[in-house]
Amino acid sequence: MKNRLKIERAILDITQEELAQKIGVSRQTINSIETNRYVPSTILALKISRVFKKPVNEIFQLENDD
Repeated sequence: MKNRLKIERAILDITQEELAQKIGVSRQTINSIETNRYVPSTILALKISRVFKKPVNEIFQLENDD
């Protein structure tokens, strides 16, 4: 699964730590999502989409092998 998390953070000018605090996870979790080492749960993806005020599918995209 690809994601635009890093790009969306840059647009809002927030750090991984700030995003992590907003959604109740660790900075390492945000880093793992951004580097495609961790696929977020549905609830976590919805929390992230709420922060950026965008639909989940604008932040996360399935790849052919998903």
